Formats: sequence, structure tokens, C-alpha cells
Amino acid sequence: MEAEIKVKSDNYIQLKENKDILKLRIRDEEGNDTGESLVFNLEDIELPIKYQKIIEEDKKARQNLKNQFLIIDKRQDHKGKKLLSSNEEAKIKAMQDFYKKEVEIYNMFLGENGVQKLLNGRELSWSSLEDINEIITNYILPKLEISAENIKKKIVEKYSTKNDKKDDILE
Repeated sequence: MEAEIKVKSDNYIQLKENKDILKLRIRDEEGNDTGESLVFNLEDIELPIKYQKIIEEDKKARQNLKNQFLIIDKRQDHKGKKLLSSNEEAKIKAMQDFYKKEVEIYNMFLGENGVQKLLNGRELSWSSLEDINEIITNYILPKLEISAENIKKKIVEKYSTKNDKKDDILE
């Protein structure tokens, strides 16, 4: 969306509101505004690529975790003086590494500290990962899909001439 620029007499430039910015304000469990938000430029042509990348990376991370658990299960387990056995401890460490990787993956799409904003001080867990997936799927992706169509239309409009067929430009 092209911004309409108005030059004011006091040497300020007033830009037109950009309707292609999606700003999701974050509230805590009680409904109080946390002061944090996630901001997406829906005309960012890299956004669909970033989403595709998090899907691929998430799949790899989950497969890696599954493989680690299989390896740990094949090891001989040692019960010691500690609360956890050696295999239980190894599984917890594998989960910790998995969660760190998931934060990196989701922050590629949500932006810097996006996961931390959504967690609002809570620890990352399996259920909070599912919550983040739900937020992306239900609140961000529907807007992104509409935006991808809009970007295509705008490219066609901008680069077509009277002699060009609009459908031929991007196909």
C-alpha cells in the first residue's frame, strides 16, 4: 500500500495509515495489557518464506527429539542416589535443548523475543508451544494469506501496461 504523504506547514510529513500492518497486543491470563505486541508487515514478501521455514525447522527439531528419545531408551538405565535415573535425566536435557531450539525457530517468524512476549514470564512447555502454534494459525496466517493475494494483485497492477494481459505477468 503506497503511503499518501502530506507536507504540513511546520515541516512535518504525515504518512497515510498503513492498513497492511497487523499489530497483535498481548494480554495476560487475567486480561490485563502486558504492554507487549507482535507487529507484522503483511506486505513483507519474506513472511510466507519465514513461515515455511519454521514449519520445516519445527519438523526437524521434533524428529531429532524423537530420535534422541529412541537412543536414550536403548541405553542401559542406571538408578543412582539421585531422584532421576540417568535415562530420565538425559530425556529432560533433550527436552530442554528442544525448547531452546523451538524458541529460536518461532522467533524467526514472530520477531525478536516474540516467544518471550507470548509467554509473559511463563516457562516454555509443550502446551505453550501448542498455544503459539494456535496463535500463528488462527490469528496471523489468515491475514497473511489474504495479504499474499493482495501483493500479487498490486504487482500485477503496478507492472502491467495496457498492452499486457494482467494474468500473464505473474504466471
